[in-house]
Amino acid sequence: MTVYIDPPAWPGHGRMWSHLVSDVSYDELHAFADGLGVPRRAFERDHYDIPAHRYADVVAAGAVEVSSREVVRLLTESGLRRPKGRPA
Repeated sequence: MTVYIDPPAWPGHGRMWSHLVSDVSYDELHAFADGLGVPRRAFERDHYDIPAHRYADVVAAGAVEVSSREVVRLLTESGLRRPKGRPA
């Protein structure tokens, strides 16, 4: 199982956020997030939003650190990318 996380560089709700993605399946992504106790409400279209204070925990659990650009590339090439406005 390989999941990926970008640096916490996305502002929102008074904090910074990372994106956690899989390049294999949403099932893999949900299983990884569930194992960390990340609530399902943090899932948005094709990724989990992870607050900066959880970044180290997610990496320690096995997520591979990549750039934000790499996250988009991985999702697009795997066919798992769901841009805003596109039906799920």
